[in-house]
Amino acid sequence: MYKTILVPVDMALTEKAKVMIDVAKAQSCKDTHIILLNVIEEIPNWVTAELPDDILGEPRKFARDELNAISNAAAINAVVEVRTGRPYQTILEVAGETGTDLIIIASHQPGLEDYFLGSTASKVVRHAKCSVLVVR
Repeated sequence: MYKTILVPVDMALTEKAKVMIDVAKAQSCKDTHIILLNVIEEIPNWVTAELPDDILGEPRKFARDELNAISNAAAINAVVEVRTGRPYQTILEVAGETGTDLIIIASHQPGLEDYFLGSTASKVVRHAKCSVLVVR
């Protein structure tokens, strides 16, 4: 059983969050900490110069509210984190910071672009220093 489980949730794939949380519950013990994480993609500096200062305020609030709703619906007491950055790097950073034992991440069906660029899930699998469980 795992002590700290990180569950990154893509706001475009929230329907997979329930499955990932069910898997996290099955892999947890009495004192397991579950962390729900959403990573908001960084906006390039050359773009932010023309945008309002708090352009990411609303997406952060939306993501935090959604993750809290997901946590409440699943009846778990999860820590909710919303960060900005490159998704796979931020997921790995949070895993390192929190001493994560297991990352449960969703993956879409791979397409041709994944063979050239690589998806977030595949990068996490390749570079994580802990166990990773991929949910399709």
